[in-house]
Amino acid sequence: MNDYKIVIDAGHGGDDPGASGNEIVEKDLNLDIANYMYDRFKGLGIPVKIIRTTDETISPTERTERVLNAFGNDSDVILLSNHINAGGGEGAEVIYALRNTDTLPNLILNKIGDTGQIIRKAYQRRLPSNPSKDYYFMQRNTGDVQSLTIEYGFLDNANDAAKLKSNWQEYVDAVVEAVLEYIGMIPSGTTYTVKNGDSLWSIAKKFDISVEELKAANNLNNNLLNIDQILKIPDKAVDSGDYIVYTVKRGDSLYSIARDYGVSVNQLIDYNNLSSNNLSINQQILIPKKEEADLSNTYTVKSGDTLYSIARNYNTTVNELMSLNNLTTSVLSLGQVLKLPSGVDDGGYIEYVVKSGDSLYVIAQKFNTSADEIKRLNNLSTNLLSIGQVLQIPNTGESETYIVKSGDSLYSIARKFNTTVNEIKQKNNLTSNLLNIGQVLII
Repeated sequence: MNDYKIVIDAGHGGDDPGASGNEIVEKDLNLDIANYMYDRFKGLGIPVKIIRTTDETISPTERTERVLNAFGNDSDVILLSNHINAGGGEGAEVIYALRNTDTLPNLILNKIGDTGQIIRKAYQRRLPSNPSKDYYFMQRNTGDVQSLTIEYGFLDNANDAAKLKSNWQEYVDAVVEAVLEYIGMIPSGTTYTVKNGDSLWSIAKKFDISVEELKAANNLNNNLLNIDQILKIPDKAVDSGDYIVYTVKRGDSLYSIARDYGVSVNQLIDYNNLSSNNLSINQQILIPKKEEADLSNTYTVKSGDTLYSIARNYNTTVNELMSLNNLTTSVLSLGQVLKLPSGVDDGGYIEYVVKSGDSLYVIAQKFNTSADEIKRLNNLSTNLLSIGQVLQIPNTGESETYIVKSGDSLYSIARKFNTTVNEIKQKNNLTSNLLNIGQVLII
């Protein structure tokens, strides 16, 4: 990694609101984006400064002076000026200075495109009165700094506005990832874009992993690679016999780690003698091997559950559950993992994790059942749902379901079930190709 520094700008501010439309005010969203981006780079230990952290008015002259005063006038300084576009178009674009190359701008655009956002172009614009100079002052008056203006989408386009409201953090993460790749600091668990001359062996060596780990993370059946192919780089976890040593990275939670390694949150807490669910970046967590923590026949207690309802749903008895789990009381706690008798019948139920925008009606329609049946099955007294809540859904047998695993893509799932990406997207009302581990798809 070279001695790069990052300067972050939130465009507009104070008396200059920028553009507005579809309930978005540009200066406000720019500030949210900039503050989040600053926290991301700071958490990674990269030298970073931010031009404004509040809703203040800054003149063009003052703004560029703050850029140059942050780390000096140096080509190793990367300026990321964050903006939202207007004018009726759709998608993201990046403006870069005449003195700079298109390498980083195009890398940023491609990473944003990976999130599902439409990408337009990376371009330069010249001053009509003097074509040797940049048109925009953020490129023209920032010396030797690598100056980029990122337009994440068009707020006066309904589709873009909806995506901006829900996906802007994903867009920022994409920009951060692009910068990390550009400066040669790609953390584990991210992606790598295949270049001419790359091989699985050279990429595995670069990230200190094995070819087998790289192939497993990307569901590869052979060693063939394509230029511009995007590979997932698996997290580096050290196997120490009875347990795995995992180093916590930004965005991790006990739930996400437990899910990825097939154990429960309670097991992680007990195994590591944790007093809370809070984690710190670079903290090391011991993960019990799956053979010690076999959850193939377990049930995680959710809101509204009772021993009676669980026993009824899995065709067993309360006494059998209490005996199997050494329970002395029928009181249960949220997140508690219960062992189920071997060979229990799940009654044809599937588990569904509630996501943003869900309602009982939407979920019932998706699985060809009724809201009342879902409420009865889950002991719900109201129609209110929480994001991340786990619901049992009766499987009517009319549609096959698939739970997304690490390394899955819509293409690989479509190929597995002999269907197409478009059919899966239509069946599940998906607007992008992005998937989440644990997501339930109707096939």
